[in-house]
Amino acid sequence: MTRRHLPGILAMAAIVVASNILVQFLFGQWLTWGAFTYPLAFLVTDVMNRVYGAGPARKVVIAGFVVGVICSLIGTQIMGEYGPLVTVRIAIGSGAAFLTAQLLDVALFDRLRQGRWWRAPLASTLVGSSIDTALFFTIAFSGALTVLEPSNDVSWAAEALPLLGMGPMVPLWISLACADWLVKLCLALIALVPFRAITVYLEGKRATA
Repeated sequence: MTRRHLPGILAMAAIVVASNILVQFLFGQWLTWGAFTYPLAFLVTDVMNRVYGAGPARKVVIAGFVVGVICSLIGTQIMGEYGPLVTVRIAIGSGAAFLTAQLLDVALFDRLRQGRWWRAPLASTLVGSSIDTALFFTIAFSGALTVLEPSNDVSWAAEALPLLGMGPMVPLWISLACADWLVKLCLALIALVPFRAITVYLEGKRATA
C-alpha cells in the first residue's frame, strides 16, 4: 500500500462514516438517506481495482470494514428513542454484508477485467450489491435469526404489509430490502459514468508519471 492508494482509503472511510450517520434519517417510507451513499463504496472498490489491481482494492475494503466496526461500536453506545442506535444484529449484519459483498466484488471484477470497460464494474457491483442487501436485512431483521440477539425485539419488521405498498403481502423487512436493492441497482448504472471518468484520468496520470 502506497500513498497513491490513500485517496481510495479516505474515500471509503468517508462513505462508511457518512452512511452510518445518514442511515438514521428516513427518506420516504422504505428508505433512509444512507441508501444513497453506501453504494458508492462499490465505486471506490472498482476504481481501485481497475487502476491499481485486486490487492490494493482488498486493502481498501479492509480499511472500510475497520471503520465500519468502529462506527458500529460507537453506535451501540448511543441511546436513541427505542434503545441503542446500533443493535448487535445490525452490527453483525452490517459487517458481514460489507466484507462479503465487497470482497466478492473485487474477485468478480478481477475475473472480468479483460472484457469491455463497463462489464467488470457493472457485473461485480450488481452481484455484490445483491449479496450485500440479502445478507444485511436477513441477519438484522429476519425472525428466523432472533437467536443472534434474543433481547432485541424485531417483531415490528415481521409485520405483514403489501410489498413496497402495492404488491403481495410480505414482512416489512422484505419491502425495506427490496427498496434498498432497487436503489443499489440504479446507482450501479449511474456510477458507470464517474467510474469511466475517474479511471481514465488516473490511468492517464500513471502513464505520464
